[in-house]
Parts: sequence; structure tokens; C-alpha cells
Amino acid sequence: MEKIKIKQVDWQDKLDDIKMIRFLVFQQEQGIDAALEFDGYDRNCDHLLVYLESQAVGTARIRYLTSTSVKIERLAVLYQARKQGIGTKLMRKALEIIEAKKTYQEIIIHAQVYLQSMYEKLGFDPVGDRFEEAGIVHIKMVRPKK
Repeated sequence: MEKIKIKQVDWQDKLDDIKMIRFLVFQQEQGIDAALEFDGYDRNCDHLLVYLESQAVGTARIRYLTSTSVKIERLAVLYQARKQGIGTKLMRKALEIIEAKKTYQEIIIHAQVYLQSMYEKLGFDPVGDRFEEAGIVHIKMVRPKK
């Protein structure tokens, strides 16, 4: 069985790995414009990287919107590493980091609709109607404090 490790990393130290994953998944696969993908918020976020056999294969960021509201964004797993539960494990690690801070009241995500059931299994509830973001249909989902 392949070894999966998830680490909280410094944005500047792991910039190349984070950008490579997000470029391949969001820009190359999904056609998202680089200007939308790299939006200037990264410097103020917590970043996670997933390693599979020491190769970076997934990433996500945690953006603190207010003292009580947090958003998990930019979750991406390379195509060749999918179907192994990496996205779920990455979300669980992000939730663990957020919950350790004990100040949040809600965690928000804008889920691509095809991943909605994964997020529901993690305690997120859909809020409102579906909407288009970067040319892809999303749904806002919220996980209240447990």
C-alpha cells in the first residue's frame, strides 16, 4: 500500500509544488484562468500538501474570513492519485486544523457539484442554489461548529 502523508506547509517554501498541482488540476484540466486561480490570498492562508510516496499530489488552503468564519479552498488532487480517498483525507486534516483553533462558528466551501456527496459525508450542508464560479457549477456548503 502506498504511503500518504499530509503536511501543513509554508506557502513560500512549497510554492512550486502548490502551483504545479493547482496548474495541472485547475488550469490544465478544468480550464480555469490563472488570474482567477492565483487570487492574491495565498500569503494569508494555511496550506496543506499531500504526499504519496514522497511526491506532492494534492493541496488545499484554509482562508480565515473573519474571527468566526473559515473557508477551505483550492482543494486539488492530481489525476493519477485520485480514487484513493486523498481528497477526503485532505479535508479531514483541514478540519482538524480549523477545529484546533476553537474560534470558528462555521466552515464554508464552494464545492464543485460532482463532489457534493463527499462534502456531505464530512458534515457539510448545501446552502442556496447552485452557481457558476470560474465556468464550473458549484454549490455553497457550510459546516457549523460541532
